Amino acid sequence: MERYNVGSAESKRLVLIVADGLRADLLFNVNPFPTIQQAPEIIAPHLRSIVNTRGAFGISHTRVPTESRPGHVAIIGSGMYEDVSAVTKGWKANPVDFDSVFNQSSSTFSFGSPDILPMFSTGAIPGRVKTWSYHEEDEDFTKDATALDIWVLDHLRLLFKNATMNAALDSELRSEKVIFFLHLLGLDTTGHSYRPHSQEYMNNIRVVDSIVRQTEELFSEFYQDEETAFIFTADHGMSTIGNHGDGHPDNTRTPLIAWGKGVRGPLPDSTLSSHDSYSEPWKLGHLLRRDVEQADIASLMASLVGIDWPINSVGVLPDVDPTRPGYLNPRLGEETQALSSFVNAKVILEHYRVKHDLKQKDTIFYKPYRPLEGSSAAYASSRIAQVTAIEQSISQKNWHAARKQSAELIRSSLAGLHYLQTYDRSLIRAIVTAAYTGWAAYASLFIFRPGDTLTKARSTSNNYINFSAIATLVVFWVMFAIQKSSWMFYVYISFPVYFWHQFTTQVMPVFRYWLSSPNQSIEILPALSRIGLTVVFLQGMVVAYTHRSIWSVGFLLIGVAWPLLFWSRRTLSRLSLYAAAWALVCIITGIFPLLTVDKTETIASILLGGTLMLATGFAFALSFLPTETQGGQARQLFLVQGVLIILTMIITTSSSISLQAKLGLPALNQISGWFILVIASTLPFVSRVKHANPWSKLLMYYLGFGPCFVILSISVEGLFYVAYSATLMMWIVVESAYRQDAQAPRSKTYQFQPDDLRIAVFFLFFVQVGFFGTGNVASISSFYLEPVYRLIPIFSPFFMAALLIFKIIAPYIILSVAFAILNHRLHLPPFSLFLVALALTDGMTLTFFFNVSDTGSWLEIGQSISFFCITSLLLLWSAGICAAGEYLMSDVFVSEDDQKIHKVE
Repeated sequence: MERYNVGSAESKRLVLIVADGLRADLLFNVNPFPTIQQAPEIIAPHLRSIVNTRGAFGISHTRVPTESRPGHVAIIGSGMYEDVSAVTKGWKANPVDFDSVFNQSSSTFSFGSPDILPMFSTGAIPGRVKTWSYHEEDEDFTKDATALDIWVLDHLRLLFKNATMNAALDSELRSEKVIFFLHLLGLDTTGHSYRPHSQEYMNNIRVVDSIVRQTEELFSEFYQDEETAFIFTADHGMSTIGNHGDGHPDNTRTPLIAWGKGVRGPLPDSTLSSHDSYSEPWKLGHLLRRDVEQADIASLMASLVGIDWPINSVGVLPDVDPTRPGYLNPRLGEETQALSSFVNAKVILEHYRVKHDLKQKDTIFYKPYRPLEGSSAAYASSRIAQVTAIEQSISQKNWHAARKQSAELIRSSLAGLHYLQTYDRSLIRAIVTAAYTGWAAYASLFIFRPGDTLTKARSTSNNYINFSAIATLVVFWVMFAIQKSSWMFYVYISFPVYFWHQFTTQVMPVFRYWLSSPNQSIEILPALSRIGLTVVFLQGMVVAYTHRSIWSVGFLLIGVAWPLLFWSRRTLSRLSLYAAAWALVCIITGIFPLLTVDKTETIASILLGGTLMLATGFAFALSFLPTETQGGQARQLFLVQGVLIILTMIITTSSSISLQAKLGLPALNQISGWFILVIASTLPFVSRVKHANPWSKLLMYYLGFGPCFVILSISVEGLFYVAYSATLMMWIVVESAYRQDAQAPRSKTYQFQPDDLRIAVFFLFFVQVGFFGTGNVASISSFYLEPVYRLIPIFSPFFMAALLIFKIIAPYIILSVAFAILNHRLHLPPFSLFLVALALTDGMTLTFFFNVSDTGSWLEIGQSISFFCITSLLLLWSAGICAAGEYLMSDVFVSEDDQKIHKVE
């Protein structure tokens, strides 16, 4: 790709200061911490004085995922938004090759986190990007994180001091096109530990403000000139509960302040105010607020220091738009703004051109983007004409027209890039839809078993079906080969072809037989009513992803409405005690989705949850365990598990008190916590105790994961674990009693019963509730990190994520065991009910798939993607649940069946 440069610089050097995790409102607001006594009205007086007297400011709008890596790549990496999949490949190494502003500088001196700096030094021109990082162990969530920011300032000061004794270093520092990068991680660490409305976060903002002031003083003292430009911003914000990652406005709105050489000063607000209700508390309404997209900052930095613009940049210089003031105050006035705008347009157009040429070369029946390509008979005429028109305006010194034309070309080029990026969207949607519906149809074969209807269901028409499947596969594979598509496309098309081939092969003979038999009849109305209720319930779960109270309504429906409206009077009378207990546990569990997701650490709730685990475990053992030898062995195991829960409660209390007092995590507590968590979680899987019945083994898993819901809980998660487990246990009892007529020996083949549809819906409901009931929402920002600090106080994203995922998995172990027991007590073959659920869940997945959007607010975009990913993963997770349950309970089921056989003999 061709590089472009304005050809002149507005400043000799640039200082980029990124306050990691800083929210715009908490920096700019007047009195942003009203709940903190003696909190100053102005938290950052130095930065505010810059805004009022000598700088430009606004909001930098980030994109999802609002994480440190993609945020820094957008600011520095080339003004582009990195593919989300890069997160899975690591934060430090470059998973994709991208240019950067640093790489185009003469030298870059960077200070800060070892998790950020290596991204831009690795792969850069050797010696171009120099880094100074503290040790990873210093990123301790239990300590004062302002020390990390002060470390950065101290090492910048040390650099300048060394330059006074090192002529080569001094010469390099005094060169042109030099960039300094100060990465201040303290606010992010403090926000995670204490949340953004805490006194600790407020104090950290004041420290950052002081660092900015001292940094200016250091540059003034060392250079003795006014040739330095400064940019202050953040990579992302911070949610109320101290997390980030999704598209909530608290995470996407970050501050941007620019000042120094080449940057304009404050301007009065425009007639049409640039402020809104969000910035009203700032009390800066008399000044112009100029918002930008995060990737635009890279373009601004390239213009200020006069470097080549990074390739692949999609950032738009704020000064391109001639109808609004930008950020530059160029020496040559509007001439420089026009030239910079033209360079900006050529950079994005070059990005488009390369993608267009590749797509045109490899795509069959390619349809070009008309606004840039013109008619098919005159390729390239439109964009070349637009470039020529801008060049003509510049040659005529019509700067305003050149900026306006460049802005229009940028808009067209960005739209063209989006067109090319989504060129195959319709094809992919069609393939995915065919795959999901085919999967549902294929799963239905194992439910209704049409092959059993006819003993000889083969026909010559199967030859046509086979030929159609092979022809479809060959046509698509040839097309993908010509277009040099990813190998994933070959896999994508294979699935729907296979599913629909299997479905039509088995169903068509039955369908012809049914048409040829006039005596065949189907009860249409009952079938449609069941299908209708199922669809309504599934779509209700879809709505519950955004309205958590729907889960509570669901508990009322299955716990109260189902027995009252669908049980016969005889059944309701005979099972009245079961019905009452079932309704009670459903109502209790239904309370948890109504609770706020903004929780604070509550030791009393954690201890109450642990106590109820012990109490319910004791009561369960008394009620269901036999008194023979096997029961005695199991009781010894349960006693050990109870002791582990008690020890976990003691350690958790001690660790929480120490962390709240800012005394750090005691090493003994950390070691003991890990030891007990590992022992308690693995004990159920390695225990050789022979259980007399399935209930005994279910209790073992229930108590085994109790320590997890003590040490990794922040509030009521342990209480939810108790209620959720009790509900699953009552579900087994109620369903078994309700279907008392199913006492025939367990069959090897599955015969579908209409009521299985309801059981499958209940199962899917419990799968969803297992995730949402503990306070999670469909967002990465709903997970609390405070409990993780009891085990991992040092920043380690992947290990921390592993603990959070483990906490999510724990309830599903209970669900897997409970569902296996239910399947066994109903005398059904393994996985039979799961197959019904599998055929249903695709309806939810497709709904979320078609709701995925790349337009609207970043909150809406992020949510649509999150919803689809979560429901897709839960589909796979459901399969794992059933497989795990059957495996974990297989020995007990075999033993129980053998005992029944011996009794019969």
